[in-house]
Amino acid sequence: MKKINMVQYGCGKMSAYTMRYALEKGVKIVGAFDINPSIIGKDIAQIIGSDKKTKILIQNAGEFEKFLQTHEVDVVVITTTSIFEENYPIYELCAKYGVNAISTCEEAFYAQNSNPKLAKKLDKIAKENYCTICGSGYQDVFWGNLISVLAGATHKITKIKGKSSYNVEDYGISLAKVHGAGLDVKTFEKEIASADNITPEERNKSISAGKFSPSYMWNVNGWLCSKLGLKVVNQTQRCVPQIAQRDINSSTLGMKIKKGDCTGMSAVVTTTTKEGIIIESECIGKVYDKNEFDCNDWTIEGEPNTRVVIERPSTVELTCATVINRIPELLCAEPGYTTTDKMCENFYKSQNLDKYIEFVGCDYGCHDCDGHCGE
Repeated sequence: MKKINMVQYGCGKMSAYTMRYALEKGVKIVGAFDINPSIIGKDIAQIIGSDKKTKILIQNAGEFEKFLQTHEVDVVVITTTSIFEENYPIYELCAKYGVNAISTCEEAFYAQNSNPKLAKKLDKIAKENYCTICGSGYQDVFWGNLISVLAGATHKITKIKGKSSYNVEDYGISLAKVHGAGLDVKTFEKEIASADNITPEERNKSISAGKFSPSYMWNVNGWLCSKLGLKVVNQTQRCVPQIAQRDINSSTLGMKIKKGDCTGMSAVVTTTTKEGIIIESECIGKVYDKNEFDCNDWTIEGEPNTRVVIERPSTVELTCATVINRIPELLCAEPGYTTTDKMCENFYKSQNLDKYIEFVGCDYGCHDCDGHCGE
């Protein structure tokens, strides 16, 4: 069986892990792209931190389309921004040329409930060219499949309540800015929080027009409802600034966040369902002070009650490992913009990733899987 040919799009902090993990799982990296002129032309070994040159040089993102036209690519791993619309041109190029793609973009995890117009458009193009586009990462396991598996051990559920925190310093400047890190409170209220001070009718209109700005949990709640077979009746979100208690240096923003300014935000999303189950999820993304750390805390209320708390998860590494481990499922999935709630649960890949794919057809573009990805 041939190796999986992968292209890395976005060669920042996250790619140091995605590329190394892919190589260590037997994937062949055939190309890498970025918009940052300071790294264009570098061997990806410099990003990974390896002394062994790969001869794969980072190319200007402007050459990406031409590369897809002239090279055999099975999958593109996209580690850029968190907003579906910002990443859409990359997704569309992949779909146009029939190339599977998986992204760390948080909104891409379930964009059907935040930007249905673009999600539907992408789904159509990907189906026409018989490839699959999806979003994955930390939320796929720790906010999604972990919760759905626990739900499977529950007789009756009345409420699902979750809270997760992460240091925006670990993910780059784009994510930090989306969280309002570095803003004063007045500017935060104007540029970040004000988007949610609207009526349900205004929100629905914004979503239909593709102008809505979802927090990460907005898409997670939609994913959970889809996975658990729940019908959404109403969903709201509110963004609350996280305030610096003292001056904090941010290496990602290249600035000192002054005491009283915003280190980031907490976003709370509440979903009511026809089945009577309420999902209330909160994500806290901010520049950490010296004593703060990542935590993932979820409770399923009902019969019985179950709580799971994971302290100090290696969120960046877990995000990247999840994306790379998802590649076999991506290649076996139904064509289209197919979110991971429609795929099997994540499982550990102890062998090279190509060993987990059995095809009736002849290549990874055929999507003709003969069974469960792990069998």
